[in-house]
Amino acid sequence: MTLRRTLMACMAALALPLAACGDQTDTAKTKGAAGERVLNLYTARHYDGDLQVYAAFEKATGIKVNRIEGNPDQLIARMQAEGAASPADVFVTADAGALWRAQDAGLLQPISSETLNAAIPANLREPQGHFFGTSRRARVVAYDSTKVRPEEVDTYEELASPRFRGKLCVRSSDSVYNLSLVGALLEAWGPEKTKAWVEGVVANMARPPEGGDRDQIRAVGAGVCEVAITNSYYFIRMDRSTDPADVALTDKVKLGFPSLNGQGAHVNVSGGGVARNAPHRAEAIAFLEFLASPAAQVLNSEQNNEFPAAVGVQAPAGVREFEGFTAHPMNVSVYGRRQAEAQSLMSAAGWR
Repeated sequence: MTLRRTLMACMAALALPLAACGDQTDTAKTKGAAGERVLNLYTARHYDGDLQVYAAFEKATGIKVNRIEGNPDQLIARMQAEGAASPADVFVTADAGALWRAQDAGLLQPISSETLNAAIPANLREPQGHFFGTSRRARVVAYDSTKVRPEEVDTYEELASPRFRGKLCVRSSDSVYNLSLVGALLEAWGPEKTKAWVEGVVANMARPPEGGDRDQIRAVGAGVCEVAITNSYYFIRMDRSTDPADVALTDKVKLGFPSLNGQGAHVNVSGGGVARNAPHRAEAIAFLEFLASPAAQVLNSEQNNEFPAAVGVQAPAGVREFEGFTAHPMNVSVYGRRQAEAQSLMSAAGWR
């Protein structure tokens, strides 16, 4: 049985303590051979390109990466159950809201790193050093360029306007990407305006929420809707695809970067933090510092189609063409703090 299946089976078996999850192989992997430097990585990222980044880290440092995978909530529950005995050194995931949940559960420790503070802009890291964004993704708009003008989707307000009644596609309200977006709107606009926006989005839905972001983009191409909310890297991945159908789709469907209060598009991060009980703290910090290095930033962008987070690092060709947008300067740690309020507004409006 693979580690992922083992973990999911343990999560489902409520009569068994989660700390008992995993087999002997799993336990052995977190310890390493005598004298071997290791890093136990709990990751909710599911991108094949990450494996190349980890291999580059191992080659550069001699530190072996032991990878334990799951979705953010599974990994958070596992770390809670493991308690002080947890082998986790670093928790990595694909949304600042999920990073905040780990911090809020007391599972991350603050660190001070001159390297990280110099490389990662202040708004892309938690102020006390509990987590750091290591790549950026914008939550923006895919639109049918034969029906929609770019200026019709250059603000987030417009997505909830009567212009797009019955013409908007979006995934479900329990998507952390949507929760973080609405959390950012709450921070920028306050509850009254955000409530009206959420209600407008629900009124504008062309269909009940379903599927992931690429499904929303394909729905625009198929004429189901005229606009869709999506993360930038999903669109860029399709634009750079070897599948002719995906490439043809992006000839018609274009990517727009709405502005929030005139300050730029909503940006989220993938990133990580050092686990509270990390048995290999120095290796954990070294790992995060490596993720912020120019070489790792470019490799991640090339493989995963995200934008670099580090200061002065330019995305590689194919991603660079979409990089020239203005990003909102809001600190990403805000999104998690606003999640519960965002979920309440979305549920009340009927955003399923």
